[in-house]
Amino acid sequence: MRKYKVGIIGATGMVGQRFATLLENHPWFEVHALAASSRSAGKTYAEAVGNRWAMTTPMPESMASMVVMDATADVEKITSLVDFVFCAVDMKKDEIRALEETYAKAECPVISNNSAHRGTPDVPMIIPEINADHAEIIHAQRKRLGTKRGFIAVKSNCSLQSYVPAIHPLMDLGVTKVLACTYQAISGAGKTFATFPDIVDNVIPFIGGEEEKSEQEPMKIWGHIEGDQIVNASSPSITAQCLRVPVSDGHTAAVFASFEKKIPLEEIIRRWESYKGPAQELNLPSAPKQFLHYFTEDNRPQAKLDRNLENGMAVSIGRLRPDTQYDIKFVCLSHNTLRGAAGGAVLMAELLCAKGYLD
Repeated sequence: MRKYKVGIIGATGMVGQRFATLLENHPWFEVHALAASSRSAGKTYAEAVGNRWAMTTPMPESMASMVVMDATADVEKITSLVDFVFCAVDMKKDEIRALEETYAKAECPVISNNSAHRGTPDVPMIIPEINADHAEIIHAQRKRLGTKRGFIAVKSNCSLQSYVPAIHPLMDLGVTKVLACTYQAISGAGKTFATFPDIVDNVIPFIGGEEEKSEQEPMKIWGHIEGDQIVNASSPSITAQCLRVPVSDGHTAAVFASFEKKIPLEEIIRRWESYKGPAQELNLPSAPKQFLHYFTEDNRPQAKLDRNLENGMAVSIGRLRPDTQYDIKFVCLSHNTLRGAAGGAVLMAELLCAKGYLD
């Protein structure tokens, strides 16, 4: 696999910083351009970030002295330096949509962490273990944009990555209803405990827009391509409640699910432990060997250790058990930053590279 030259748009923000750390020493990708707002343009990355570096690991030395470019004004220069870009900007949604299409029309593919294009019918929103086939819609999108290489692909919302992967291996058993209560880390808000002291010893019982995303985005992920668009799935019916909790990284979800018929718990466990998706079959660099890990109350690791578990998903960090109104209930944890902000986008880029869309 050749090295791809990549850029980070929105490099000074928290998700941009996460991209920087994940891409340092990546076997397939090498950062050649950093961009942010006009306020940061012309400064070195270290100067532009200043004391706002939020990662637990140091700023990559290879990037610290790179001069940050203007994400809006320097599109032509940036696209001349890279094969594609990762995008994580803090702007209004209509401005993000316009910016990402500008890069795509400049024949530079965009791997986006932003939500602005998640509802665009011909923009794939890919979790590589689940709906890798949605990459095929890129051909229709390129036709609409009038491009040969340029396109936009988006990562899903972080919160649904805490439960959708656990539901997916059960879908053919006839999942009819899902209730998911997500307990979301402060990293999802672009915060650390230093910058978000109000969260200490506190729970915020509402996160604007998260419940809608958690209910709607899975339907696109489970949808299918029809002509020049992705048609959303019509089931299961999802109800979500999203809370912000005092945890640095990793989203937890308490999940209730119903099926068309009763499913033995042993069958659910078997499917979780044996499930592999395209990310595993293609042996992508960031893909865990085992996507889902099942734990009982007797053998579950402590939460801090869970986050270091092969960057996969841990399911049933409590008992998988029958419920009175739903068929089953369980707890699952998207415990590693590689499955959250930025990490899902890097894995998606690896998938698109392996399939030839970024050549």
